[in-house]
Amino acid sequence: MNLSARRRRQTAAQKALLLVGLTVGGLFAGLPVLWMASNSFKKNTEIFALPPKLITSGFSFDAYTSILTDPTKVRFFINSYVVALSVTALTLVVAILAAYAFSRYEFPFKNALNVLVISVQAVPPITLLIPYFGLVVALKMYNTYQGLILTYMVFTLPYAIIMMTGYFNTLPRELDEAVKVDGAGAFQALWRVLVPIAVPGIVSVGIYTFMIAWNEYLFALTLTKTEDMRTVPIGIQLLMGQHSYEWSEMMAMSILGCIPVMLLFLFFQRYFIGGMTAGAVKI
Repeated sequence: MNLSARRRRQTAAQKALLLVGLTVGGLFAGLPVLWMASNSFKKNTEIFALPPKLITSGFSFDAYTSILTDPTKVRFFINSYVVALSVTALTLVVAILAAYAFSRYEFPFKNALNVLVISVQAVPPITLLIPYFGLVVALKMYNTYQGLILTYMVFTLPYAIIMMTGYFNTLPRELDEAVKVDGAGAFQALWRVLVPIAVPGIVSVGIYTFMIAWNEYLFALTLTKTEDMRTVPIGIQLLMGQHSYEWSEMMAMSILGCIPVMLLFLFFQRYFIGGMTAGAVKI
């Protein structure tokens, strides 16, 4: 009885420590977002008031109204959606095809290509900024959707191929062989059998790709020139004027910029966690 009681006390203590740790971690991650949301409903003069107030008495939607009624600022969101969704769709299609080849076939220079794909992940993006700028200008894609989309895919494709290859490696080859026995080809085996099974992996890669394209700042700033081609991260920076900062609008635009990613995690978190763990098992 004493041993059993001691074990129960240890288990209760471990659960209590875990709860405390999770609470502290949740507060550490959530308080900045909560403070940002609170500031988005304040006037600029209230944001720096002392003592600071989490809940303001002068609750106002002026910052959101200013953003959502300004065609230039709305354009920032349209550009981000166009670029991020296009990058995500194209990356998934190319990554699925490439991962299927790496997983299921033997071909010349396969190992070399695999090493090349992995090594690209080790290259700091900032070192490629000037070469990409020159290449985009030479191809006459400067200040265009095409330039941003192709540039972002260079950074999203390696990870997507690695993850999808790992996920396909966890799927038995007997599935392909069973489809081929019924007279179907490799593409039918891929799109009708493997892709539906690989939905968790595809969702996790898609969310990661969307986040990279949605939040990217450096190349969006360098490869675009006019305000009608700027994305949300650049739009937030443009609210920093020479003589004053529109803090409430910056907070409001940041909140609006967080919503797509939050919704993705909210609706697809089950697939995201399963896909991340399965894709990391074997490459």
